[in-house]
Amino acid sequence: MGLAGLLAACGLGGGGEQGAAGSGKGDIRALFMKQAGYSEENINEMVSAFQKATPEIKVSADFVSYEALHDKIVAAAPAGTYDVVLIDVIWPAEFGSKNVVADVTNRWPASWEQQMLGGAVATPQYDGKFYGVPWILDTKYLFYNSAHLQKAGVDAAQLDTWDGVLDAARALKSGGVVEYPLIWSWQQAEALICDYAQLLGAFGGSFLDDSGQPAFQQEGGVQALEFMRQTIVDGLSNPTSTQSLEEDVRRVFSSGQASLALNWTYMYGLANDPAESQVPGDVQVLQTPSGPSGRPGVNGSMALAVAAGSQNQDAAWKFVEYVTSQQVQEKYALSSLPVWESSYDDPAVVKTNPAVVPQAKKQLGDLILRPQVESYNAMSQALQAEIQLALLGDKTPQQALDDAASKASSLLES
Repeated sequence: MGLAGLLAACGLGGGGEQGAAGSGKGDIRALFMKQAGYSEENINEMVSAFQKATPEIKVSADFVSYEALHDKIVAAAPAGTYDVVLIDVIWPAEFGSKNVVADVTNRWPASWEQQMLGGAVATPQYDGKFYGVPWILDTKYLFYNSAHLQKAGVDAAQLDTWDGVLDAARALKSGGVVEYPLIWSWQQAEALICDYAQLLGAFGGSFLDDSGQPAFQQEGGVQALEFMRQTIVDGLSNPTSTQSLEEDVRRVFSSGQASLALNWTYMYGLANDPAESQVPGDVQVLQTPSGPSGRPGVNGSMALAVAAGSQNQDAAWKFVEYVTSQQVQEKYALSSLPVWESSYDDPAVVKTNPAVVPQAKKQLGDLILRPQVESYNAMSQALQAEIQLALLGDKTPQQALDDAASKASSLLES
């Protein structure tokens, strides 16, 4: 929040570094995240292949954790440090309105809107403009350990609903298969909001009402948080969930200490890799379970954007075009499914991830979007803090969400 204030003070688009098209050649610097989606190894391979195909452009890749990504982009923007930055689906409103990333609407081929999945096209948009190109199209799926379920006598079909998931967790616990069947990424971070979003949608809640005011403190939102807290009280969720991010979830699940988990697509490949996991071959994946009001997955997509302060935006765009291309994305489909609709009918893509692709075809058409508001990051931080208090038992879910809504209202009005 402090960096957001600094950004406003710098007046990007006025007092900040002004971008330029550049020569389309030379050195560019790109900022990525370390976890989820494409691995550092994947991205470094993409960079090497791009430089081989385009030797006149040299790319330097930097990596930070997701939790540090937003503030790193903000802090680097005034100096024009980066030419390409990875942005989350929740940031185009803030970054576009403050000229942190460039409006690339005039660079977008008209055909892309028909060739990409609808959820992907929406990822870099704000106010009818494009502020990047979708690159990581993702939502959270339910992963389960089939050997654990078999040992507990649980039919995987009951995982189709959240009530069924709880029943399965009780059977796994009472059967002594694992002490804590469920593991979540509920650390006070954006990962927590992603898990909450899926449950919010399942219980019929929404983040904002039709007038743009907070609505998560109403019935569906409260029921979702009550559900989360009760799994901890009942000993079904590992208490370390409140200190865990997605990679922690993957490690606990891959070590065989959990039977059920929500996580992004990338976990399937790693959890089934004998070099990374103690349970390879036992990992299965389903679309998110259904609640009383449906089964939306959280829109966890991300886009590659050209930094507004880049002095070599033409070269930056060439790199973005390359790594978001259908050919490159299909090559790395095991880590992150392509944004291109026809890829899902390609036998090679299906073969790369035969368990996930059929679930993705169902899930990617039903996603819940986090609020597209300029103050999203501050709003999210307020909600994270209050949800944490409820999960830890320091506040009731209703009180925590009422307090979060009060803070969010003041942010939306400012």
